[in-house]
Amino acid sequence: MIIRDPIHGDIELTREEQRVLDSREMQRLRSIKQLGTAYLVYPGCTHTRFDHSLGTLAAAARILDSLRKKGERISAGDARLIRIVALVHDVTHIPFGHTFEDERKVFPRHDTPQRIRRFLTRGELGGVLADLGLQEEVIDLLTAPRDWRGQVVASTLDADLLDYLRRDSYFAGLKQDYDDRIYSYFCIEDGQLACDLTKNGLERHDARSEIVHLLRMRYFLTERVYFHHAKVISGAMVSKALELATEQGVTEEDLYDLGDESLFRFLAGLGEPIARLVEGVRRRRLFKRAFAASYSRVSPHEQERLVRTYHESAEGRRGLEEAIAAEAGIPSHQVIVYCPPKSVLKEASVLARLPGGTRRLNEVADRHLELDALNELYARIWRFWVFVPEESVPAAGRAAERLLGIENELARRS
Repeated sequence: MIIRDPIHGDIELTREEQRVLDSREMQRLRSIKQLGTAYLVYPGCTHTRFDHSLGTLAAAARILDSLRKKGERISAGDARLIRIVALVHDVTHIPFGHTFEDERKVFPRHDTPQRIRRFLTRGELGGVLADLGLQEEVIDLLTAPRDWRGQVVASTLDADLLDYLRRDSYFAGLKQDYDDRIYSYFCIEDGQLACDLTKNGLERHDARSEIVHLLRMRYFLTERVYFHHAKVISGAMVSKALELATEQGVTEEDLYDLGDESLFRFLAGLGEPIARLVEGVRRRRLFKRAFAASYSRVSPHEQERLVRTYHESAEGRRGLEEAIAAEAGIPSHQVIVYCPPKSVLKEASVLARLPGGTRRLNEVADRHLELDALNELYARIWRFWVFVPEESVPAAGRAAERLLGIENELARRS
């Protein structure tokens, strides 16, 4: 089977991979957008987790080809397993998963061992994997990618990253790309996937620069797309709707068979005020920013406290939302406190083969100066927000500033 992809061209699938792809669970990914509500900002961002799954398979195949060219002995069984893992690596995602799980922590992450096992042992996909005799091996690699085989798909620099950087840039209409030579740097070092930055015993500075370019591209997309304020607000509104739904007894499992639109219909059917939040996203009638406190305006200690109190604790977030609402004279469902985790450029910790041995790139004493600069820029993306309907912005902004004891940057700019 050959599938034409706008990023990788023709992607060839084996009959086994086609069986996996045709399962109900994999086909559900066609209805889950890769970037959630980013299409409200970048209309082209309607690509799906299904597309990305195919692209990750294509990128994994290129990594395997590169390793073979370097003389690595990769068995047919390992290649078969890795390709299947690449194909199913996102099957556990629920709609707007990153918002619900990583940003607002409504539910546990999609890659918990419990959820992976649940998706890969049941239904059509579970049956196919069992028939292929790969079920437990696939689960093992996805839950604990300890060696190079799992790391081809899940590590710091992997097939997942190489597909989504290029795919997200393409569909957002942003002129960002990397050189395919990056594939030639992959190697296996003591059973771990690494990047070989050496040639004839000397460091290849061009190879290190290419990795830094990938990190620069990751930062650019984070700043321009992933954390665009309208995407953040719309995602937070969907999450607020879901949080209210959980108070009515909705559970994580209720979302396992849903896509983006079916989730919207499900939530809208729960009545007000949930339906109003969903309709606001559908019609792009978004809340506005009432309060902002950025990385540069709070101390490291204060940032830690905010993250601990309002990101890691749903109760803390709810308490502040209720307090702001009471002081501003509006319903609590019209207040959204958004506190992301601290921003960390984890891709900078890629394992690298260097003349002095194998090290994490961000631990090298003479690391690329731009690496430190990118880490700092990435950290500065962090920002604490309060979102409310437009007419409530002044009152909510004042209330948030008083309750938090932190200057409202938005008030200073007005």
